[in-house]
Amino acid sequence: MNYQELIDGAVDAARTHLGHGKVADYIPALACADPNAIGMALATVDGEVFQAGDADQAFSIQSISKLFTLALVLAEGGDALWRRVGREPSGNPFNSLVQLETEHGIPRNPFINAGAIVVTDRLLGLTGDAAESVRQFLRAESGNPELATNAAIAASEAEHGHRNAALAHFITSHGNLDNDVDTVLRQYYEHCAIEADCRDLALAGRFLARHGIRADGRRLLARSEAKQINAVMLTCGTYDAAGEFAYRVGLPGKSGVGGGVLAIIPGRGAVCAWSPGLDPAGNSVAAVAALDAFTTASGLSVF
Repeated sequence: MNYQELIDGAVDAARTHLGHGKVADYIPALACADPNAIGMALATVDGEVFQAGDADQAFSIQSISKLFTLALVLAEGGDALWRRVGREPSGNPFNSLVQLETEHGIPRNPFINAGAIVVTDRLLGLTGDAAESVRQFLRAESGNPELATNAAIAASEAEHGHRNAALAHFITSHGNLDNDVDTVLRQYYEHCAIEADCRDLALAGRFLARHGIRADGRRLLARSEAKQINAVMLTCGTYDAAGEFAYRVGLPGKSGVGGGVLAIIPGRGAVCAWSPGLDPAGNSVAAVAALDAFTTASGLSVF
């Protein structure tokens, strides 16, 4: 299979979708992203990397970081997490408060903001520094020691994070946070504001394609845990448009409002596409189109 040809073709096909989305501006520091940028990279389980377009341009990974916090919590603390957060699609926007009240402070899944705040709290308790744990993991898996948090973006998120603060306080009122709200939110913004490029994220996602095995050959997760994360990605990883993403792309995926989408091809590799313009659900229009074109042309889906 000619991966380079497939990646080149997918990016070319997706260019027609540039300008069809809106760059995230509710976090002002993200608003300056170029809406015409698009990149894509695929990293195989053996470490080969194929890329096209702006694949080496760093961007704010935002909610893609939630995938790595979840994996690290399961690796460090086992499945006790699932008593504090569910595994079901929310059907609501990623920052919605609606379900928390009726479900007594238990977030519907780990990829909406409320769930990610609980996962961050758990990782903080397990490691003492949730954001640094994610940074170190991404540096090791990507081979990029320069990978870091953009302090200006983290500060912008904190300054405009009133809804996240409301979520965290409501969760705390139900006894579902162990650490104080300000500390947990600071850690949350720090890992969401990590900057990486498509190549970095494709390499970092390979442990899920390798059924829990890290780049150095060590096991991070049991095979069953990697399967579970992939399953939650498929059903919950693209906000309230997970059904549409599964229909079009057919792979487990996790998106972020920075415009990135990381998808897993079990047993084959990981592929990341990026373009800043977002649809109303918060997913990149062109990145999803690129992944759609890739799986259509290659036949590489889980279905």
